[in-house]
Amino acid sequence: MTNKVLIEQDLVEEESAESSSSTQASDAEIEDLYSSSSFRVIYQSNNFLLPQIQMLIEGREIINLRPEYQRRLRWTVKQKSLLIESLLLNVPIPPVFLYESDLARYEVMDGQQRLSTVSEYLSNEFALSGLENLGFLRGKRYRELPPRIRRGLARASISAVVLLHESQSQDGDASAVRRYVFQRLNTGGKALNPQEIRNSFYSGPFNDLIVRLTRIQNFCDAFGIPRYTETDENEYYENPSRRGNSLYKRMDDCQLVLRFFAFLDPDNIRGSVRSILDKTMERFASSSTADLAALSDKFQSALAAATSIFGDEIFTLPANSNGVRRTSAALYDAVMVSLATRADHYEHLIAHKQEVVTAIDRLSAENPGLMTGRANTAASITERIATVGQTLDSVAQ
Repeated sequence: MTNKVLIEQDLVEEESAESSSSTQASDAEIEDLYSSSSFRVIYQSNNFLLPQIQMLIEGREIINLRPEYQRRLRWTVKQKSLLIESLLLNVPIPPVFLYESDLARYEVMDGQQRLSTVSEYLSNEFALSGLENLGFLRGKRYRELPPRIRRGLARASISAVVLLHESQSQDGDASAVRRYVFQRLNTGGKALNPQEIRNSFYSGPFNDLIVRLTRIQNFCDAFGIPRYTETDENEYYENPSRRGNSLYKRMDDCQLVLRFFAFLDPDNIRGSVRSILDKTMERFASSSTADLAALSDKFQSALAAATSIFGDEIFTLPANSNGVRRTSAALYDAVMVSLATRADHYEHLIAHKQEVVTAIDRLSAENPGLMTGRANTAASITERIATVGQTLDSVAQ
């Protein structure tokens, strides 16, 4: 198979430039603006004993702890063990942040791994390893700990900052406050990228569909993501090769699937790429089961057609001077959307696949800037899709 690398710039989500004003406001005006600021954040602090955390998580009614929440990266057993060791040593750990989505119903905004680790260890799901100070506990599950040490864990606690249900933005949108606080929480460490944030805030059937579509064999092969061959879905996250894949690690594979749905309707391609993708998540958030099935069929049919036409060179640009064919997300957008809107011509295009490949390669060579996504704007996306569509039409006639 030809060596392929992904052009990273294709996946940059450009924002519209912010306008600035040189007008200086008076102190009184600044104070008025502060008083009417966009957000009203109300929170409280709590301490949870570890057994309470286990009870809340296992009950699944009070705390919403989703396996796909936030990043895909999951802690190793060593990382989990070090947290348990810190709790046994009474070493302070950062607080978790919860959002009260409804009265006394909470979502984890930050701290999923810490909470999951506590619940898993108290449920005897892993044995301690890689400990730095309490090496004599290595290999022990919770039930194997001496009684005194188990009591030590029982009295340990994790603090939580709870963003209360009463918090809201100036227009009454509580989710806007949650989004803002969530983004700020992730500026201290490694910030979440836009797709990771979407995965958190727009969780639901449509987001689940996006995740499922990234696991299709043809999709994985097209972008060099290790295939999902594990028998247990929980093991998907532990595959070392997949965890080392930059597309999977940053959820860029999910962004690629989302782009397909975002660009299907040309009327939706307006504004920054980020806003287009955000609005697409919002638009399909309440889709019916039948509508989601139709979207899935449309994506899979277009991907199957593209695979039949391009084979191993799917979504790749012509070889450069080093003989490397780079995979382009911009070309993926254009080919997938153009094919999906010409489903009636799949058989003809597949029958004349060599003509299609030659025509697309020629187009890419003649328009390198357009086809690499160098200008990742609404206008360039529209132009790119239209140009590829015209190329397919020239073969289909």
